Amino acid sequence: MNDTEKRILQIIDDNAPRLQALADDLFSHPEQGWYETRTASVAAEFLRSLGLEVNTGLAGTALRASLGSGNGPNIALIGELDALKCADHPASVNGYAHACGHYAQMVCMLGAALALSDPEVCATLDGTVTFFAVPAEEFQDEPVREAVRRDYDVHCGGGKCELLRRGAFDDIDMAITTHSHLLWRDSGADLLLGNSASNGFVGKTVTVHGVASHAAASPDKGVNALNAACLGFSALGMIRETFREADCVRVHPVILEGGQAVNVVPSRTVVEMQVRANKRAVIEEISEKVNNCFRGASLAIGCTCEIKDAQGYLPSPEILPTPLMFETAALLGDYDVRSIPAGVCNTASSDVGDLCAVMPVMNFTFGGSVGDLHSVDYAVTDRNVAHILPAKMMALLAYRLLRGGARAAGEYIAAYSPTMTKEEYKAYCSRLSP
Repeated sequence: MNDTEKRILQIIDDNAPRLQALADDLFSHPEQGWYETRTASVAAEFLRSLGLEVNTGLAGTALRASLGSGNGPNIALIGELDALKCADHPASVNGYAHACGHYAQMVCMLGAALALSDPEVCATLDGTVTFFAVPAEEFQDEPVREAVRRDYDVHCGGGKCELLRRGAFDDIDMAITTHSHLLWRDSGADLLLGNSASNGFVGKTVTVHGVASHAAASPDKGVNALNAACLGFSALGMIRETFREADCVRVHPVILEGGQAVNVVPSRTVVEMQVRANKRAVIEEISEKVNNCFRGASLAIGCTCEIKDAQGYLPSPEILPTPLMFETAALLGDYDVRSIPAGVCNTASSDVGDLCAVMPVMNFTFGGSVGDLHSVDYAVTDRNVAHILPAKMMALLAYRLLRGGARAAGEYIAAYSPTMTKEEYKAYCSRLSP
């Protein structure tokens, strides 16, 4: 371990109480995606306290700040601002809770900024580090998407997607991301290095239109939109046997609106869903099958059906850890550090998949919590592993990638083959987004 690495670790250790207080503050103030105004303000003030110039309002609440030499690669360190709907969680506020660990990502990113902004550390960086706080990793329902189109001119479902569309990542060469353990919640590992393959998805809103009438006096004069939607669910259940196991297909709908009053035949039913799979072509294939379920059901009942697709997230490739990641983790001390198991697909989704489409991403996940993600059981059990250890890992990774002429970063970037250029991604967004 060299003197700079020792200094990075010492700075974070010395500031651990500040970072733990930050974690408590962010955890206790969860906010809905796209409307994380308080969280963004806290992050911006923290970065300004380090002497950094902060660019805010990039896509509603998104913000970024940079440091380094201005030459060489530009590495983005990503933190996510949003909480999620989990009204029954003990720490829920206005129906939202940090039951996915995003607040800990912010502590990680800001802790890394604290160490890397130290003048002695910063002077060793042969490149740029950009600290990026992004909104809305959690995909929002259609009413919220409509509101942010109006409020912020947002056209994509996820914060990273929208920022890519707007060109906010145009100067970024690679990203470092992190998350509370996903697939391997019960692994017992403190850190898991790498990024498992994960599903992408398309968002889908089905609006079924029928005819209202008195449900008791004249039901024969009505056309029941709720019945049509329920028949569509039955059809969806019957086609599930056609989903191939290797494609990791998931289709999960909810009814947002099922009628206006109990004594009125429902004239309008709104169904929101996501159609997931591990390949873009399969997502499109299954999406059309789902459309046919609801079109056919609507026709059978005598309703009309309007189907609106929304850009979701792209599938993520599997990215196994490099020797550099294990060498970096070894500097942290006596922790349980492992690679992600190879060949496993995470059937959940993240807009990190969209980053992976255009640039290399280095990812690790951290322990220190128990309970399923997105559940009332999520709780932090080891505050050091959940809040401090990831900050050390992220800061050391950025330093080791950019030291010595940024050779390690250059090799990592050169070895990666993106599936799209950034301009091709923007064109993809323009085709899919309203």
